[in-house]
Amino acid sequence: MVQYTHPEIARKRLADVILPESGISDLKVLGAFRKIPRHLFVEEALQLRAYEDKALPIGHGQTISQPSTIGLILQSFHLTGKERVLEIGSGSGYQSALLSCLAENVFTMERIPALAKLAWNRLDSLGISNVAVRVGDGTYGWPDQAPFDAILVSAGSPGIPDHLVKQLRIGG
Repeated sequence: MVQYTHPEIARKRLADVILPESGISDLKVLGAFRKIPRHLFVEEALQLRAYEDKALPIGHGQTISQPSTIGLILQSFHLTGKERVLEIGSGSGYQSALLSCLAENVFTMERIPALAKLAWNRLDSLGISNVAVRVGDGTYGWPDQAPFDAILVSAGSPGIPDHLVKQLRIGG
């Protein structure tokens, strides 16, 4: 394991080497990874490991997902930049920040208030204004903002909630 002490070098290596080796080729997705500083979305003690292709703890028993996993999911959405996306499970806000580069509007829900607040603060500090953060049970989605072109569920669920299916735009 190689740790890079300069986050910009490590972020560039993630987008230019590690993610393409994992099958991510969408230039918009890779551009989002180049732009969004993952080290700001993890605890300070883990910042030197932020650009490893690994999930890392973010507190409250939660993790920030592995970058290649996020990248493959985002690539599969084929976003054009005009979409409305619902994200269930904001966590630290990193995936929300990546989505902000790829979609017109992002609506993200987090059930843990402290994480939702951290996510909002991080997004705000980066000047990201096209992401709305709500505390709540993602099982019910965000009906007053539906329909959505894509719904990304980062939280565990025993099945696909009907409420979410009903909020997905036809063809989404």
